Amino acid sequence: MSLLSLPWLGLGPVTTSPGLLLMLVAGSWLLARVLAWTYAFYDNCRRLQCFPQPPKQNWFWGHLGLITPTEEGLKNLTQLSATYSQGFTIWMGPIIPFIVLCHPDTIRSITNASAAIAPKDDLFIRFLKPWLGEGILLSGGDKWSHHRRMLTPAFHFNILKPYIKIFNKSATIMLDKWQHLASEGSSRLDMFEHISLMTLDSLQKCIFSFDSHCQERPSEYIATILELSALVEKRSQRIFQHMDFLYYLTQDGRRFRRACRLVHDFTDAVIQERRRTLPTQGIDDFLKDKAKSKTLDFIDVLLLSKDEDGKALANEDIRAEADTFMFAGHDTTASGLSWVLYNLARHPEYQERCRQEVQELLKDRDPKEIEWDDLAQLPFLTMCVKESLRLHPPAPFISRHCTQDIVLPDGRVIPKGIICVINIIGVHHNPTVWPDPEVYDPFRFDPENSKERSPLAFIPFSAGPRNCIGQAFAMAEMKTVLALMLLHFRFLPDHTEPRRKPELILRAEGGLWLRVEPLNAGLQ
Repeated sequence: MSLLSLPWLGLGPVTTSPGLLLMLVAGSWLLARVLAWTYAFYDNCRRLQCFPQPPKQNWFWGHLGLITPTEEGLKNLTQLSATYSQGFTIWMGPIIPFIVLCHPDTIRSITNASAAIAPKDDLFIRFLKPWLGEGILLSGGDKWSHHRRMLTPAFHFNILKPYIKIFNKSATIMLDKWQHLASEGSSRLDMFEHISLMTLDSLQKCIFSFDSHCQERPSEYIATILELSALVEKRSQRIFQHMDFLYYLTQDGRRFRRACRLVHDFTDAVIQERRRTLPTQGIDDFLKDKAKSKTLDFIDVLLLSKDEDGKALANEDIRAEADTFMFAGHDTTASGLSWVLYNLARHPEYQERCRQEVQELLKDRDPKEIEWDDLAQLPFLTMCVKESLRLHPPAPFISRHCTQDIVLPDGRVIPKGIICVINIIGVHHNPTVWPDPEVYDPFRFDPENSKERSPLAFIPFSAGPRNCIGQAFAMAEMKTVLALMLLHFRFLPDHTEPRRKPELILRAEGGLWLRVEPLNAGLQ
């Protein structure tokens, strides 16, 4: 024991022990941290005063309940984007501020910032990490930059061109199903349900060269992908399940772990089989065999890729990228296609013009399939797809975490440490950017009408260094499938208006239902 004098506390010499000294040090450290956090919080509050904010519910709840994942929440969000056209601050409770940007001029500073300065915020997408690993969607820093460079060749036009045949085949299977259902009197269909299966079918063929026939019979792997997506959505809406140790004690957490194992086992088995094939066959012979089928799948490209130092991706990295592509590629494309069909059903004049464009393109062709070069010959259909992506972007918003102060063009500063929301649906519905933003008007995307428009006015695939690497793949699939759909079916609105539901992607509550009418007796 030793004596310690604490006159500043009004105490004389007191007996001390190592435990007491440790408590004093720990208490001092904790007090310093609290004071530092308090100073930073009030400093941020002062600096955020230059951003307007809507009225709070009260001081404690802040703006909680104002922007909910419902139709009403989206209407509130678009109304706020009209009222505060450059951006605004919202508070999640008393201490968590978000800056929401909804104008091309203000989002530029965020989208153009490097991945180190404005990395993706992992508030919700971190729930995907046990499934998707450190793939391009979830990784950051040098690893993200390295993977981005390694993956770029996988989305080159020369790689994508042969996938058109896969899109045709998967779409034809779905349309045959629709013909059969219509012949039995089932003309009212949930577009999300059918198109999600079709996009998963296409992706499994493009990524793994594997045909599970999931559109014709149940597939355990495909069912597991759908289960994982649903579990992540469910967890994001239950705040007490945000903590890992609590989540994995629940039944959903245990289901999630089992589903991850099944998906990983499937991907690992494909990678290991290809690894065994390459040494025995050799790269040259392997490529010759692939040339006969005229298709390199995603796994092939990743196995053959090497960085500037000649290093290949590890199996774990290849699995992460393949699983990421399966997740990110099926839901977003299904959302985009479902909503464009909804918009064309509500505007039969545009639907018929698209159909005539496709019929004219394919009039002398048998079988009537879309080819890569056809995609550039469908200008009006492309305009209709883009206008639908403006009104109903598959990813309504994305978030970035500012690791340093970011200066906006008007001189305002987003303080370091703030989460910044790029409000994609707000930008797309901003009346100062898009006159009559709620009107579906494909002619907005006529080249003449787009000349003076900021490239950041339309960002369904994000923008800047972390934009969607698969956007050319997604657009090619959407245009191919939409052309075939319109060639064989007429789409009519359902008697109930869909209610939008923003989750990880933009869905509709209870599905997006339309009525379909066959235009011919069958498909070729």
